[in-house]
Amino acid sequence: MRSFQIQDNLGFMKKLLTEDTFDTFLLSEASITTFASFQIDGAFHPEYLGTAEAETLGAESSGYTLWRRVRPFFFDLTKGKNTPLKFRIIFRLAPHNVERLIAQSGSDIRAEQVDGLFLNIHFDGKTIACVSGVSMNIFTLNKTLEHAWDEMLEKFFRREQIPFLL
Repeated sequence: MRSFQIQDNLGFMKKLLTEDTFDTFLLSEASITTFASFQIDGAFHPEYLGTAEAETLGAESSGYTLWRRVRPFFFDLTKGKNTPLKFRIIFRLAPHNVERLIAQSGSDIRAEQVDGLFLNIHFDGKTIACVSGVSMNIFTLNKTLEHAWDEMLEKFFRREQIPFLL
């Protein structure tokens, strides 16, 4: 687990809410407090879609919706002259990317043993922190995947030019 303290809140919020930077992440859950508190469950409901669209789900077949579907609604909740009092977003890596990271890391962990690789974003009204997390379906002392996930996120932030402190 690694904590990334974001150094440019406005730049980060632009990437989070108006650009496609985080669009391939699955949304596990989110909450935001503005004039009221709003809770968003990231559970994906394919029955809402037409048959043709439901057949091309890709990552959403995992049961979670992509951030790109929720982003415009979350952005609408942040609009206005006042900054949100707080928010929290929990992203999870899509299953096919979990498998790819396992292979790249050389870990002997199997994809079905991983419950999720998470990126927790928390805004407390002043600062933004992004914390990595790994949830396993088994007990293991092997931290290879956890370290690979931390390194992947660090590379992601650097590639996307998101300044941070560890």
